[in-house]
Amino acid sequence: MGAEPVAVSVATDLAIGGMTCAACVKRVEKKLGKLDGVTATVNLATGRARVSHPPQISPAELIETVEKAGYTAELPDPPRRREHDGDGDGHGEGEAQGAKQERDRLVVTTLLAVPVLVLSMAPGLQFRNWQWLCFVLAAPVAVWGAWPFHVRAVRGLRHSTATMDTLVSLGVAASFSWSVYALFLGGAGDPGMRMPFSLVPSASDGVAHIYLEAAVGVPLFVLAGRFLEARARRGTGAALRSLAQLAAKEVAVREDGSERLISIEELSVGHVFVVRPGERVATDGEVAEGSSAVDLSLVTGETEPVEVGPGSAVVGGAVNSGGLLLVRATAVGADTQLARITRLVTEAQAGKARAQRLADSVAGVFVPVVLALAVTTLGFWLGAGADPQAAITACVAVLVVACPCALGLATPTALMAATGRGAQLGVLVTGPQALEGLQHIDTVVLDKTGTLTSGHMSVARVTSVPGGLGRDEVVRLAGAVEQGSEHPLGRAITAYARREPAERRLPDVSAFSAVPGHGVLGRVEGRLVEVLAPNDALPAALAEALPVAAAAARTPVLVRVDGAAEALVEVGDVVRPGSYRAVEQLRRLGVRPVLATGDQEAPAVAVASALGIDEVHARRTPEDKADLVGDLQEQGCRVAVIGDGVNDAAALAGADLGIAMGSGTDVAIGAADVTLVRGDIEALADAVRLARRTLGTIRVNLVWAFGYNLVTVPLAMVGLLNPMLAAAAMSASSLLVVGNSLRLRVWQPNPARRRTR
Repeated sequence: MGAEPVAVSVATDLAIGGMTCAACVKRVEKKLGKLDGVTATVNLATGRARVSHPPQISPAELIETVEKAGYTAELPDPPRRREHDGDGDGHGEGEAQGAKQERDRLVVTTLLAVPVLVLSMAPGLQFRNWQWLCFVLAAPVAVWGAWPFHVRAVRGLRHSTATMDTLVSLGVAASFSWSVYALFLGGAGDPGMRMPFSLVPSASDGVAHIYLEAAVGVPLFVLAGRFLEARARRGTGAALRSLAQLAAKEVAVREDGSERLISIEELSVGHVFVVRPGERVATDGEVAEGSSAVDLSLVTGETEPVEVGPGSAVVGGAVNSGGLLLVRATAVGADTQLARITRLVTEAQAGKARAQRLADSVAGVFVPVVLALAVTTLGFWLGAGADPQAAITACVAVLVVACPCALGLATPTALMAATGRGAQLGVLVTGPQALEGLQHIDTVVLDKTGTLTSGHMSVARVTSVPGGLGRDEVVRLAGAVEQGSEHPLGRAITAYARREPAERRLPDVSAFSAVPGHGVLGRVEGRLVEVLAPNDALPAALAEALPVAAAAARTPVLVRVDGAAEALVEVGDVVRPGSYRAVEQLRRLGVRPVLATGDQEAPAVAVASALGIDEVHARRTPEDKADLVGDLQEQGCRVAVIGDGVNDAAALAGADLGIAMGSGTDVAIGAADVTLVRGDIEALADAVRLARRTLGTIRVNLVWAFGYNLVTVPLAMVGLLNPMLAAAAMSASSLLVVGNSLRLRVWQPNPARRRTR
C-alpha cells in the first residue's frame, strides 16, 4: 500500500468590511471554519483575515462565505498598488471615500445633535415649543445619522446574528420611538412643557418625558468614538506604513556610460543604479563603485551610519549620507530585505494572544446575553409597577452601555503598535506567540561566531607540515574549497587565499559538500581537499601549534589534502561591543546566558570569560545543540536559542523561542520566531522588554474591557445610568483601550544603555 498523501494548505488574506466589534470577528471566524479544512484568524484592528484552506477551496468561495455572514470581503490590493496608493497604508480609493463619508456624517450629526443636547440638559434655555425644534433636529440624526447602525443591524438580523450595531440601533430606535409617543400622545408636546435634566433617570410627574437627547447622543458619541478610534488604530500601524514609504518610486540606472530614469518596477537583478548623497538606496544590492556612509536607522534600527565601499552589501531603503554610489541590484520586489520586514510585520499582526482568544469566545455570546438582560430589565421594571418611561430608560441604557468593541480591540491594537515599534528598533516577531515566548524565557543559548562575535574573521597564522605541499599551495586549495561555504571561518579563509598571493586566481571546486559542525570538503584540480575542525590525530608540528592558537583564543582549522594533514590555519575573531552590554542586561532581566558553539574549547572559554558567561558548551554539533536545548527544557527551563548559521537551525526550531541574527542565513531566519534585523545581539534585551511591556498592556486592556462591562451594565439595569451618558461611556471604553495601546508606539529601551552608544 502506498503512503497516504500529505494534506496541503494554502494561506489567503482577505480584507473584511463591516466588522464593528469582537462579536463580528467571532462570527466571521466561525462561518469560515465551517468549510471543510478551513481555519481563519480575523483581526478587528486591521480588518484582515488570514485564512488557511485546502487548494480546492478558492478565494471566491471564501469571499462568498464571508458575504453570506453579512460582511463584505475582497482580496487585498497587490503590494505595488498599496505602495503607490497615496497614503502608503494599503487603503484604496474606495476605502478613503468611505472614510470621508463617515466624517461628513459625523459633522452633520454633530451640528444637528448639539442644540438638542444643550436644550435638553439646560432647562433654563428651554423656550416655548423648544421640544418641537428638538424633534425636528433629532429626526434626521435618529434616521440618517444612525443609518449605518440600522443597516448593519438589519443585515445581522437577516443572518440570525446580533452585534454591537444591533445594540446601538435598538437603543436609538427605542429612545426616539418613546419620544415620539411622549410628544404626540403623552402630553410632552404641550407648548409650555419644561423638562428637568438629571444624570440619574427619574419618574415623570404626570407628563411623559422625552429622550431626544439619548436618541441623538447615542449615535453622536458612537460615531465620534469610532471616528477617533479609527484614527488611533491607524496610528498603531504608522510604523508599518513608514516602512512601505521607504520604497523608492524611480531609480537612475547606468548603462553603457549613460544614465536613464526608470520606474522601480522595471529594475531587475544585475542592473547598476546610481545613489546620490541624500537619496535612498532603491533596492538591495552590492556597491560596485564609490564609498560612503549609509543610514540604516529606518530599516534595521542601526543607530550609527555604516561605512560602505566596493563589494559592500547595502539594503534598500537606506539613506546615502555621503558620496556617490553605484550599486548593482542583487534582489528586487518581494525578495528585498525591506519587503521581507514589511511582510513579517504584517503577518505578525494577524495573530492572536491566548488571552484574546478567550475574549473573542466571550464576545461571541456577549450581544445575545446583553439583549436578554435588556428584555429582563424592561420586564422586571414593568412587573414591579414602575413608570413605563423609567423601565424603557433602563432598558435603553443597558443596550447602549454594553461594549464588546473594547474586547475585540484589546490585543490587535497593542500588537500592531508593538510589532511596528519593534521593527523600528530592529526586532521582528512572527506574532503574539513569539511575544509571549519572549516574555517568559529564563535561559538563552547563545552561538559564538557571528552572534557574540562580529563574525568578521581573519586568518592570523598558517602552520604547514614540513615537507608537505607548502603554505601557499595549501592556502590556495583551502580557499578554493571554502568558496562554497557560508560560515564566517570559510569566508575568512577564502578572502585570505585571494590576497595571498594576489596574482593567483582560485581554482573551481567540484563535489562540494558541507558537514554542519565539522567542516567542508570538495575536489580541487582532482585533489580531495578537506577543511575540518581538528581532531586528536595531528602531526607533531601541527599539534605543537595548537596550544599556541588556543592560548590566543583563535579558532584552529585543519586542512587535509587527499587524506593527509597539510596545515593548521588559525582564524581570529573579535567580540561584538554590544555583546558585553547584552549579556549583562539579560542577567538583570533574569535570563541565564549559556554559550554553545561548534568551535574549540579554548576560544569558546575565552569569549565566555570575557563576557562573564559561566556555562560553556564547546565543540557542539548541530545535533548536540538541539540535545542541549532538550536537556535544558527537561530541567524546567524556558529556552531561547539565538544563532545565525545553518548549524543553528535545528536548535532554533526545537527551542521554546528561536531568535535569528538578521545578518545570518535564510535557513536560520526561517526557523526562528524572532529576527534581530540589525544583527546586534543587544537588541535581544530590547525585545524581551518590549514583549513584557506589550503583554502587560494587553492584560490591562482586557481587564478594563471586562471590568467596564461588569460595572456599567448592572448600574444601567438598576436605573442609575442615563442613556446619553451610557453612550459616552461606551465610546470612551474603546478609546481608552486604543489609547493605552498607542503608548507602545513611543516606548523606549533602557535610556541608560542608549546614552552609552
